[in-house]
Amino acid sequence: MMTPEKLREIYGPPSPHAAAKVITTFDQHCQAFIEHAPFLILATSDGKNLDVSPKGDPAGFVKVETDRTLLIPDRPGNNRIDGLLNILKHPQVALIFMIPNVTETLRVNGTAEISDAPELCEKFQVKGRHPKTVLRITADEIFTHCGKAPLRAGLWTPDSWPSERPVATLYEMVRDHSQMDVVSTEQSYADERYQKTLY
Repeated sequence: MMTPEKLREIYGPPSPHAAAKVITTFDQHCQAFIEHAPFLILATSDGKNLDVSPKGDPAGFVKVETDRTLLIPDRPGNNRIDGLLNILKHPQVALIFMIPNVTETLRVNGTAEISDAPELCEKFQVKGRHPKTVLRITADEIFTHCGKAPLRAGLWTPDSWPSERPVATLYEMVRDHSQMDVVSTEQSYADERYQKTLY
């Protein structure tokens, strides 16, 4: 059976810098990273099951409210709101911020609360529409993560990207997974819907 002791025997101790790099406030480096990040991944849990959700907007869409708190607007989606429902049950969350062409990422672990305060939602208005809710994240741990995984994946290396879409279109998958009819399975239909419902 695997134990913490066995894992340490396999992997050895973390490097001194890795062990000491965790901070609890957003310093100038963290604020700059968040300001330039157009994409993040939000992990939530209901205490039993896990959910991971992508969040994206033009760089700077996440605001550093204080040296401990972040504000993240919730843009229109499919209304499953899995992550928001999880937060009501279990407010602990984890974030990974990503910047194109930057191999490193920024990780934040903390506690989330959901606000629908009009004055807060209006701050994130885009094209005349504001989010229905805004997440306020209070950080417990903040740290940078090395770029080895994105480098191995060729994430920001265009030569490694597929020249054509290697998987079925969105609505092909929706049709097959839901066993329901769809208007069209063409990717152009999905792209058109994206443009109409981004904000």
